Parts: sequence; structure tokens; C-alpha cells
Amino acid sequence: MTATFKTAANQTVDVDGVGFAFRELGPKGGVPLVFLHHLTAVLDDWDPRVVDGLAKQHHVVAFDNRGVGASKGVTPNSVEEMARDAAAFIAALGFAKVDLLGFSLGGFVSQSLALQRPDLVRKIMLTGTGPAGGEGIVKVDGLLPDAFARAAAANKHPKHFLFFTPTPSGQAAADDFLQRLKERSEALDTPVGDATVQAQLTAIRAWGQGDASALAKVKQPVFIANGDRDVMVPSINSFELLRRLPNSRLSIFPDAGHGGIFQYHETFVQQALAFLRE
Repeated sequence: MTATFKTAANQTVDVDGVGFAFRELGPKGGVPLVFLHHLTAVLDDWDPRVVDGLAKQHHVVAFDNRGVGASKGVTPNSVEEMARDAAAFIAALGFAKVDLLGFSLGGFVSQSLALQRPDLVRKIMLTGTGPAGGEGIVKVDGLLPDAFARAAAANKHPKHFLFFTPTPSGQAAADDFLQRLKERSEALDTPVGDATVQAQLTAIRAWGQGDASALAKVKQPVFIANGDRDVMVPSINSFELLRRLPNSRLSIFPDAGHGGIFQYHETFVQQALAFLRE
């Protein structure tokens, strides 16, 4: 495949009678890398520099889970059910083993998937995320009204305040990131609806009250990455993942927030490729 983020075709696969939307790019062969996304996100919210950078060496598959974007069905209200749907999607594509890149909510789902189906997962990258019961996770939905109000007052996108630091370099990185998301202007995905957002928030709140002790069972190599000032999933959660996961490593980006891997996309891609190569 020679597609890029900008040109990758929209595809659909039947998952137990429900159509799941996805895009794939990069060279086929080897272990596919499956992307799992954040609250409210659809395929168009992935940073093309991250997708294209990893797809230079790996078969990358990004998808909308059940009820999200162009995928059909009803969005589950638990992380565990989202993980079961992700496993069913992977099976529908015929993959026996995958690597995972989970961002934010997608990181919760990746952890749950690795615990449910350890046979399916080879390596895991957890970015902007945290363990069940992690500090501040239950407060995520409380951040949204303030961020949207500040964005409206400043004529900016809410991700300026939710994903990036308020410093000049952080806000410049936000501008660059949002501009990159506009590179794909045709064949766009379907925005999420309120029912999906509410189901995802319910799942996040439950995750924030959960128990992470089972992470000790995750033996796969794990690469954790985040900014040093994540306000959505506080950065201390990345250190807690490092403590709990027996075969893990951590990269923290300076003057960066929830979207640290997008602000430092070149460095993150280099680190991720090295991790997958090992």
C-alpha cells in the first residue's frame, strides 16, 4: 500500500453484523499496528505525521470502534466492552497478532484488551493515558465545559486548552497540529454524536474508579509516552503505569500536555519505531 493519511481509502468490515469503519496504510506483512483513539475522536483526528511516520515501516490500521464515527451500532458505556469490540474488529480483519497504539481513552481500551486477550497482543504503546483508578481520571468530563468556554472566548479550538500547554510553544504546537488535521479535506469521517460522547464519558468515569492491580499480569513490552503537564489524564498516571507494568518504559516530553506525542511527533515516531523494532 502506498496511501498516506491524506489519501487512505475509507473501508468497512463486517463485525458480527455491524459495519466498522477503518483506514489502513503502510507495507503489509509482519505484525499490524492498530490505533485506538480518544474521547470524541474519529479517524480524521489522528495526527498525519504520527500515522504516516509509523506507516513508513509498519502496516497501520486505524478504526472507529462500535458506534463511533462512520461505524454502526451503539457505543458501549464500558472500557471492557470497547475492548471486546476491538478484539472482534481485529479478528474480522484476520489478524492473529497485533501491536497496539492507544491514546487517552484508547489507552484504557488497549490495557483492557491486553488483559482480556494476551494471546492477541505483541507490543503496546500507551500515550496520554493512565491505569484504572488513576488520579484525576474521573474528573475528565468536568474539564470540558471550562475548556469550551475558554476556547469560545479566545476564538480557539478546545484542544488548545485540553491537549497543549498555555505557553507560547505549547500554543504554537496546537496551531500546527490543528492545521495538519486539515490536510485531509475529502472523504472525511462522520463526527461523533452526543450519545457516543455520553457513553464514552460513562466508560471513562467507571475506569477512573476501577482497580489496576491486574496490570501486573501484562507481560508484553509497553512503551508509555506523555507530556509533563497533561491536564486531561494527569501526567502522574504515566508514572503509575510504569510502576505497575513489569516490562515498560516511559518517555515524558517537556512543556507538553495531553497531546505531547503530537507536539513532539518527530521524536515520538523515532522512539515508537525503535520500540517496535526491538
